[in-house]
Amino acid sequence: MSVPAFIDVSEEDQAAELRAYLKSKSAEISEENSDGGLHIDLAQIIEACDVCLKEDDKDVESIMNSVVSLLLILEPDKQEALIESLCEKLVKFREGERPSLRLQLLSNLFHGMDKSTPVRYMVYCALIKVATTCGAIVYIPTDLDQVRKWIIDWDLSTEKKHIMLRLLYEALVECKKSEEAAKVMVELLGSYTDDNASQARVDAHKCIVRALKDPKKFLLDHLLALKPVKFLEGELIHDLLTIFVSAKLSSYVKFYQNNKDFIDSLGLSHEQNMEKMRLLTFMGMAVENKEISFDTIQQELQLGADDVEAFVIDAVKTKMVYSKIDQTNKKVVVSHSTHRTFGKQQWQQLYDILNSWKINLNKVKNSLHSISDA
Repeated sequence: MSVPAFIDVSEEDQAAELRAYLKSKSAEISEENSDGGLHIDLAQIIEACDVCLKEDDKDVESIMNSVVSLLLILEPDKQEALIESLCEKLVKFREGERPSLRLQLLSNLFHGMDKSTPVRYMVYCALIKVATTCGAIVYIPTDLDQVRKWIIDWDLSTEKKHIMLRLLYEALVECKKSEEAAKVMVELLGSYTDDNASQARVDAHKCIVRALKDPKKFLLDHLLALKPVKFLEGELIHDLLTIFVSAKLSSYVKFYQNNKDFIDSLGLSHEQNMEKMRLLTFMGMAVENKEISFDTIQQELQLGADDVEAFVIDAVKTKMVYSKIDQTNKKVVVSHSTHRTFGKQQWQQLYDILNSWKINLNKVKNSLHSISDA
């Protein structure tokens, strides 16, 4: 990717022109190039570029892109410290001023670098930070498959991988991208091992609370398999997650009665928890029974007699349960319900169903052959 330059001259002259411009803006910098080479000039220019970033001058973008262009032609071993310095300037500068310019400069730098160079990690993290401050996360690449590839390409250490995923998670949360954020958090927690799972307590806690808060997230059993979540076994947060994974509404009500302050401390709404647990309990009932009486639903879900039909209609809207209301016989007829957990038993059921289909298809095939031969 070509980056627009401030002026089409040699690197040395370009550095001198940048020095002169910064000096004209009262920056503390010499107009004379150093004797140490381009990387020394760039270090001094980047250090003084605050005055440039303060300007509303229409030439500022070209000036700063000239700095980026010079950075990109340096030898890799001389780039890292300078790129780190520029990223720090662009991330911290006046906490939100000229965010679109800073985002564009970082994007030009990021896409102008070799795709496999490890220092791109630093630029990507800076991009996330700036995008978060101005709600512009949609303008930078956040696809999880791409992020996974970068982690490999840049040969990131475990610590850097966790830092990047955590930054991305917080950015997506801040920009109201809850579904994408949840996937990133699961990716983060899944990257921990038995040896370092204890270090992820805060992340695991956040992941559980956010999943419980999400009104559209009902299937949570995959979280229990994550090592950092397993590390929380025996704590109230793990007990609460287990209730939402496999227990009935009555279990949640009992938990809430004994731990009201804990629920409140998590910022969870008891009423929203009740709504979600009613649906989860109904899903479990629908898996086990193809017909459920209104009385049973009223009792198990702690509903008033007049609220049963409205609840069933809302449950069907979630597409987690497919059923019809038989008003005459005061019952619900279930055609399908999503399993709250999918373990060995469910895999066996799926295998049995597919095997049955296979046998039936073979019978149809043999029948067709018999007709054809006749």
